[in-house]
Amino acid sequence: MNSRLDLSFVVSYRHQIFFTENAFAAKNNILKELVGVAKVLPIIDAGVVASSPDVVTDLIEYAKVNQLKLTRAPMILTGGEESKKDQAVVNAVLSAIEEDAICRHSYVLVIGGGALLDAVGFASSIAHRGVRLIRMPSTTLSQADAGVGVKNGINAFQKKNFTGTFTPPYAVVNDFAFLKSLSPKNLRDGLVEAVKVALLKDPEFFKSLESDSRELTAGNLTLINQCIRRSAELHARHITQGGDPFELGSARPLDLGHWVAHKCESLSKYRLTHGEAVAIGLAVDVLCARELGLFSKSDSERVIDLLVRLGFKLYAAELDINNGDLLMQGLEEFREHLGGQLTLILPTAIGQSTQVHELSRGVVKKVTAELQQRFSSCAALS
Repeated sequence: MNSRLDLSFVVSYRHQIFFTENAFAAKNNILKELVGVAKVLPIIDAGVVASSPDVVTDLIEYAKVNQLKLTRAPMILTGGEESKKDQAVVNAVLSAIEEDAICRHSYVLVIGGGALLDAVGFASSIAHRGVRLIRMPSTTLSQADAGVGVKNGINAFQKKNFTGTFTPPYAVVNDFAFLKSLSPKNLRDGLVEAVKVALLKDPEFFKSLESDSRELTAGNLTLINQCIRRSAELHARHITQGGDPFELGSARPLDLGHWVAHKCESLSKYRLTHGEAVAIGLAVDVLCARELGLFSKSDSERVIDLLVRLGFKLYAAELDINNGDLLMQGLEEFREHLGGQLTLILPTAIGQSTQVHELSRGVVKKVTAELQQRFSSCAALS
């Protein structure tokens, strides 16, 4: 005789995102109030230490003044895509969690770019089935998008984020002081995620990006901070209020341009940064939407023009669709990542979008050929 017990339950999550400047100033109480008297394992991106050498002593001094219980001097780990290429960073963090007796009431504090946040977040999410993680994103790209999300992961099988988890961080602290030490290229990178989310969700934000593009490109930190904050807010609100935070369906509503971006990144062996690749991916998807009759020519040119004015190069050799159909493999990899039916998000107007379940090789070939003709000789701002 067959029987069945079918129960449903709901787990409530809290997503805390703080915006500040100089989080390690003695009187800034954000970190102090977050961790209280619990132990904290501190981890810092080597790239952050290189560009802001005082970050280590600043954190140690802050801990002394505010009586934070750091378990060791900050671990300095490799950041960038190198941190995600294999298990090395994950294993180093797991070893430190075990050695320092970090438990589910302790904290891992990670300061760095999106790639290191991903790797450390993955390790934190699988140690003891999940220890508390505080992220301090240090780049525009991670403050605008990756750092405020709920994903963690590393690359495997030449596929981006093949191994990973959905685990919301205990808290995210966006400290705009870190942006002051970024190169013009890295400062610009995160703006592409602002363009993407504005195109999908907020026409007024898109207009402000257009009107402020000259100042943003020039590195106006006040405007960049405002831009990053609005982008983070839009991303976080979609994750928490969009109905599918852990992507159980077949759609990835915030991943406009990302099927191309992820494939171009891997094909370039990560010569292209994530921001550069997303800019190219946005250009491809916007023009595909135009070719499919979903998006007007005038709006598509607004997007292309904004990306160019922000300094992004919109063509790379990896777009060559005649190269063994490697680019088109990105569509299947994108579908496979969630499973089910291929679901792409394409714009229908500034601030509006729709789902598309197929994209022909012919359309992609036409669009990439157009981008090659228009932009192959153009150089991005240095």
